[in-house]
Amino acid sequence: MVQAYILIQTEVGKASLVAETIAQISGVIRAEDVTGPYDVIVRAQADTVDELGRMVVARIQQVEGITRTLTCPVVHL
Repeated sequence: MVQAYILIQTEVGKASLVAETIAQISGVIRAEDVTGPYDVIVRAQADTVDELGRMVVARIQQVEGITRTLTCPVVHL
């Protein structure tokens, strides 16, 4: 299982709607709107890195109101 934090920037005023929409996507553990340089932070998981990448590109980045994403895989050192 691969997990990642996905940091999202949105259009002004869209953070809550984006977080609510993303929270419904399969594989998303949690999606919250926050303050700071990013507007939404998502914790997601998938079986493989490839599946995680497909989730981000094909599902999350397609949500209306998103302007940019940054995916940060979780590592255990």
